[in-house]
Amino acid sequence: MINKLYNLKKNQTDQMLILKSQIDSKIDQINTEILLTKNSITSATVQKNGAIADFVILTMHKDTMKLHIKKLEKEKIKLEEELKKIVEEIIQLQKQAEQFKYILEEQKIEARALALKIEQETTEEFIQSKYIRR
Repeated sequence: MINKLYNLKKNQTDQMLILKSQIDSKIDQINTEILLTKNSITSATVQKNGAIADFVILTMHKDTMKLHIKKLEKEKIKLEEELKKIVEEIIQLQKQAEQFKYILEEQKIEARALALKIEQETTEEFIQSKYIRR
């Protein structure tokens, strides 16, 4: 039973680590998109006969990109909070897994001690029976 609980906690920890990795990846993607958008803002210019031929349209375009950055930053903050909760949960799961591992090791030690005791009693009985026969 303890072995099953230990394996369960170990599997849950592994799943949380995978989830943490996915969230880290999302945060990295958001950071990349923020950098690209910031570069877009700084490099956006008015071309003489291009699609953005008016400063007002250029300003609207830059404002839209700034708004997009703010949205990305809010999403990043939410993901970081979720990541923090996941890390705390991973720590708890690891603690529980370690407790079950300790219990398993203690059970193994007790089983070895019991086996040694039984072997010792068997040996003593064998020696006594040989001594009595003589």
